[in-house]
Amino acid sequence: MQAGALAAGRELKVDVLWNGPPSETDYARQVQIVDSMIARQVDGLAVAAQDRSTLNASLDRAAIAHIPVTVFDSGVDSTNYMTFLATNNYQAGQMAARKLAALLNGKGKIAMIEHAPGSKSTMDREAGFEDIMHKEFPGVQIVARQYDMSERSKAMDATENFLTAYPDLAGLFASAEPGSVGTGLALKSRHMAGKVKYVAFDASEDLVQDLRDGVIDALVAQDPFRMGYQAVKTLVDKLSGVTPPKVIDLSATVITKGDLEKPEIKSLLFPDIKKYLN
Repeated sequence: MQAGALAAGRELKVDVLWNGPPSETDYARQVQIVDSMIARQVDGLAVAAQDRSTLNASLDRAAIAHIPVTVFDSGVDSTNYMTFLATNNYQAGQMAARKLAALLNGKGKIAMIEHAPGSKSTMDREAGFEDIMHKEFPGVQIVARQYDMSERSKAMDATENFLTAYPDLAGLFASAEPGSVGTGLALKSRHMAGKVKYVAFDASEDLVQDLRDGVIDALVAQDPFRMGYQAVKTLVDKLSGVTPPKVIDLSATVITKGDLEKPEIKSLLFPDIKKYLN
């Protein structure tokens, strides 16, 4: 995502100041960073919100300062922004549910590794996943769920507990990268890889390797490079006199092991980020 933003900055001839807190749950630090950017009177602001409500006051301050704001990747409760650009996360959750149900032939017990309360993007994924399971696949039963709070170790512990509590567990879904990696670690440590159908979200190197190795049956992948690029482009468009749409939806992609050699999947999973990150 950072590489995409910097690529847009280079191509569109604007300076991109990139900053963020050290962890996804350090909400107070993100507020400080956003407020400092507003105080510097930047010409535009792109924000990936860690929590749906924490930045509301900061967005109000940006509006008062007449700084256009694009909220990207994860949404906010406030409507005080120019554009919201993200994966259609509710739809992505639906895609994950349909894929897992197909792998299970429409029946079996499953568990969910959820991300964190207040994270709108992952909550939308989880809601889409649950809604489809309830409406379209009555033979699939969600028997357990737990938040990992963006920590791989917590996801691993939760998954191991699920596997112990439900020896007949047939499937797993994790809604974000930390949980996806932690769930895979648990399956490998319990020698359950390939025995429990598993749909993961996001596409880090670890997750792609788990897909190759058969630990993961399918990945629901976003396009973070494109997201970072488009977030900067919306601001440049506004500064050039073109008002972007209020909402820009990007579609997710379901990837299986057999898809990994396709050129379009390779470019999605392995963009040339070293070209932009020095």
